[in-house]
Amino acid sequence: MNPTTIQLIAAALFALAIIHTFSTKFFEHLAHRQPQHAGIWHLLGEVEVVFGFWAMVLILFIFAADGKHEAITYLESRDFTEPMFVFVIMVIAGTRPILDFAAASVRGAAIVLPVNTGTAMYFLLLAFVPLLGSFITEPAAMTLAALMLRDTLFSKEVSTRLKYATVGVLFVNISIGGTLTPFAAPPVLMVAGKWNWDIWFMMTTFGWKAALAVAVNAFAVTWLFRRELGHVSQKDTVAASQTPLPVVLIHIVFLALIVLFAHHPAAFMGIFLFFLGFTAAYQQYQNPLILREALLVAFFLGGLVVLGGQQQWWLQPLLLEMDDTAVFFGATALTAFTDNAALTYLGSLVEGLSEEFKIALVAGAVTGGGLTVIANAPNPAGFAILKGKFHEQSIHPLGLLIAALPPTLVTIIAFRVL
Repeated sequence: MNPTTIQLIAAALFALAIIHTFSTKFFEHLAHRQPQHAGIWHLLGEVEVVFGFWAMVLILFIFAADGKHEAITYLESRDFTEPMFVFVIMVIAGTRPILDFAAASVRGAAIVLPVNTGTAMYFLLLAFVPLLGSFITEPAAMTLAALMLRDTLFSKEVSTRLKYATVGVLFVNISIGGTLTPFAAPPVLMVAGKWNWDIWFMMTTFGWKAALAVAVNAFAVTWLFRRELGHVSQKDTVAASQTPLPVVLIHIVFLALIVLFAHHPAAFMGIFLFFLGFTAAYQQYQNPLILREALLVAFFLGGLVVLGGQQQWWLQPLLLEMDDTAVFFGATALTAFTDNAALTYLGSLVEGLSEEFKIALVAGAVTGGGLTVIANAPNPAGFAILKGKFHEQSIHPLGLLIAALPPTLVTIIAFRVL
């Protein structure tokens, strides 16, 4: 490894960004302690701002060291398709017609289960919706599940333990729940075309194992908190949808088109503009669009793309020194500190990898996708939607890590033993 000065600075800034990510709770606490400076502390306490902030520092450093041309050239060499796609899919998936449709589907399935409806809905939000992410994409599934949890369970007086356990299982299940198809999970999306992984390969290699792990994780947390959930659900009432069926169908068509053109920003951004026009024309069927939350998540992912683009010099050699067992556990651990799609992308650049190595790399990347907010692209979306229901409006990174460890262990068993 012969890193350049820029690469060394970028690695240092990346480490600082990770430390900053785990320190956001401290900044939120300062905002409450020092209200005269609350604005700057709130800004530094926003997880979604962290990587964008340190990416800005990197670009300013490149500008100062090498000039405007090099800074702009590097920025233009980055692919921002994923941040743009996540922004668009979050906004559409978070609309009232889509949420009404998802809620109706979950309620319909909940009636069949032999438990009270509130508990059944909780189980389905952690099991059915993550698996649905294999078809509507993981960011859309995260948005739907997080919004429905926020407006039902998290709007009640429930324990902090239940909140963290729920978020831990949700993040892990979303990360693995998108592996039934080759187009829904970002770490799979990065390699499926290069390695010729089709839907049959995904279903037989990853999908059935992921589905089993998702069901076990959801059942375990539901059983563990069954008494609290039963108590809360008795008070829970869900209003019936007032959205006309044609409006719901049009929203579903928009969502499907965005997924279809997920790799073509010129196409899906054009579709999104038409969607904004439709929502403006029929505002009576809309809640306020979640533009702020979606923009913050896109900013987070954009910063990760900028900073992550300079980490290949140490990540790639690290991966190449491992066998398939080591790469699975190595990818699981590394995913906690960098986006799992970045890991698999770097793996796709290496020629001559065995099929076992490729499978282990992707399996490890999705297994560790729930450990931290930066581990998987949809996580910032869930974080942005749910954090307001936690103490000081912040989800503590250590709390998330601890809560995600048990479902991560279940996933490890599913991928490495079965």
